[in-house]
Amino acid sequence: MNELTVQETATEQETSIEATGLGKVYWDGDRRLEILKNISLTVRKGEGIAILGPSGSGKTTLLNVLSGLDKPTGGRVALDGVFLDELDAARKARLINQRVGFVFQFYHLLSEFSALENVMLPALIGRPAQKKEAIRERAVSLLTRVGLKHRLTHFPTELSGGEQQRVAIARSLMNDPSILFCDEPTGNLDLDMGREIAELLRDLFRKEGKTVLIVTHDERIAKIADRVWNLVDRQWQS
Repeated sequence: MNELTVQETATEQETSIEATGLGKVYWDGDRRLEILKNISLTVRKGEGIAILGPSGSGKTTLLNVLSGLDKPTGGRVALDGVFLDELDAARKARLINQRVGFVFQFYHLLSEFSALENVMLPALIGRPAQKKEAIRERAVSLLTRVGLKHRLTHFPTELSGGEQQRVAIARSLMNDPSILFCDEPTGNLDLDMGREIAELLRDLFRKEGKTVLIVTHDERIAKIADRVWNLVDRQWQS
């Protein structure tokens, strides 16, 4: 099988995400499971990329490896020019907290906290207590921006799926990350709400210059993206 590559020339100043020769293997007893095979890519700052592919093609694994949530079996990843494999655990965690935001299909909101508290959480990690009011103000501003100013004190169980996803997007932006990774962000939403979320994500890279990688089955996401990549049988398909 040919080992296909998505690679574009970019200067260091233009590059947001760069990966070379990524591979990921899991073992199930004696059975070797190759999830990713020789993936190379370059994403420019401010790009919106949609990654398509059938279930089981490795899309979520790729997102986890690129974002630093998981380690590749082979190859390297750099975020904003910093190679993740050159960082110890503490420095890597700090880089991810400061520069990376995550939006997941199932929201991952903490049920015991209000919408406002969920959004504040990423900024409270390692921050002095005296900055809490400034953090609260930013969280209110983000929830207002995604249309949820009237839901600040509501808990996740009191919110619709679309509202929960908007809280999750606001939370992902709390530390003003340069890169946003989204895993099926419209997968659990109806058509109208999915359209609203797609437009919200589009504004993040087209109007605000953030780099956004979106794993999706949603053709609406593909239509708003700057580029669309297909992951088939563990490799890029041109």
